[in-house]
Amino acid sequence: MQVFFSETQLRHAPHEFLVRGRWQPCPEKPERATALKAALDAAGHEVREPVRGPDAAIAAIHDARYLAFLEKGHARWRELPGASDLIVPNIHPTRRAAAYPESVVGQAGYHMMDTACPIGAESWPAIRASADAAIAAAELVKAGTRAAYALCRPPGHHAYADMAGGFCYLNNSAIAAQILRGKYDRVAVIDVDLHHGNGTQGIFYARGDVLTVSVHAEPANFYPFFWGYADETGEGAGKGANLNLPLPLGSGDDDFLAALDVGLRKVRDFGAEAIVVALGLDAFQGDPFAGLKVTEGGFNRIAARLGKLDLPSVLVQEGGYLCPELGRNLVAFLEGFNA
Repeated sequence: MQVFFSETQLRHAPHEFLVRGRWQPCPEKPERATALKAALDAAGHEVREPVRGPDAAIAAIHDARYLAFLEKGHARWRELPGASDLIVPNIHPTRRAAAYPESVVGQAGYHMMDTACPIGAESWPAIRASADAAIAAAELVKAGTRAAYALCRPPGHHAYADMAGGFCYLNNSAIAAQILRGKYDRVAVIDVDLHHGNGTQGIFYARGDVLTVSVHAEPANFYPFFWGYADETGEGAGKGANLNLPLPLGSGDDDFLAALDVGLRKVRDFGAEAIVVALGLDAFQGDPFAGLKVTEGGFNRIAARLGKLDLPSVLVQEGGYLCPELGRNLVAFLEGFNA
């Protein structure tokens, strides 16, 4: 399968993030991507450097003020007396209808929903290159290739149109889906990450042309906490075009596959003509986040189900954190998809 990845994506390397009131080493580190790429190289996949995609592909999903903040906010932040190396918000508006501040401190709170998306001096080039990988894969599929894989890092499915969160800045899966909409009338995003794709859901929640389906760990006691429940089905024109399939913590292969089958029936009933797979490998039983217990063989079976849809497909990397099996899980997934 054609793979897109740029070494520029490694430049985003925040050393820590704030969790449970303490600074901890950030698990979303460059080594995730190097481990995945090494496994792809060993398995014989062609890895291609993406060209810079059109700004319009990103602007079709993301707010202009937000994009300006991501690109230029760090330089403004570092001009503040005593500012840290990383942008980490210390204030958030209580309502999204709040006024838009001029201060970069206020803008950080406005555009960053949590403390798990720090921004460093080299973050923007990496964030942009990650989106470029998704754009390149989507354009290739739009041009007629059956499937392509974007090794996106940093990931994207927690990012809203104007907010970062959960290690995510630009919503690569949503960008890819919107590109496919340029050819196909109905597109589905199928999210198999451990965590609910709340940003993707939010972006398409009031649209009826893009179906969003997410199989994930029950959010009542797991990130993102506030979204991902079964009663969230869309609104307005998007009513019925969002399906959440939360699983009890600790669920394994069979439970995951049973939920996925429900989601795939929805995809067929929706009449999707193309799909984006938001591919998280963090549902693995040995992943550091330890929310679900999917096996290497389980990833192969999940992918086989998705491949049997026989639709033009863009696979976009989301979560999956450092463990010895990370690369093997990706290769198992791609083998299953192509079976």
